[in-house]
Amino acid sequence: MTKRHMPVAALTAAALSLIVINSPAFAQGASEPQATQPMQGTAPAAISDKQIEAFAVAYLQVDKVRQDYAAKIGSEKDATAKQKLQNEANKQMINAVEKSPDMSLEKYKTIITAAQTNPEVAKKVQEKLKTTAPAQ
Repeated sequence: MTKRHMPVAALTAAALSLIVINSPAFAQGASEPQATQPMQGTAPAAISDKQIEAFAVAYLQVDKVRQDYAAKIGSEKDATAKQKLQNEANKQMINAVEKSPDMSLEKYKTIITAAQTNPEVAKKVQEKLKTTAPAQ
């Protein structure tokens, strides 16, 4: 399968698909724009293996939603319908994170930011993604 190697770039793409496309949904919970510099101090020890495991389950669900909607959005010609599909995908991605056991949207964003800025965290996440089966 192609899920054997999950580079940091793929994590970044997934994070951006969740954060950028979904900015209106985050507006009420986060007053910061996309600047994620305050998370820079996140130490690998601050993120437990259990949290990384929960993140991996949520990430795989978010990725599944992203893949499901990417084809629909890509084939849609009407800009309004395309935007509607993007909004629907965003809601589904947020829902996937919030329904994941032991995971919240805030924790998800914290871990993905840490994985983008800290090679140790990225390695732990990549290893966990290799061994985590997507939940149904």
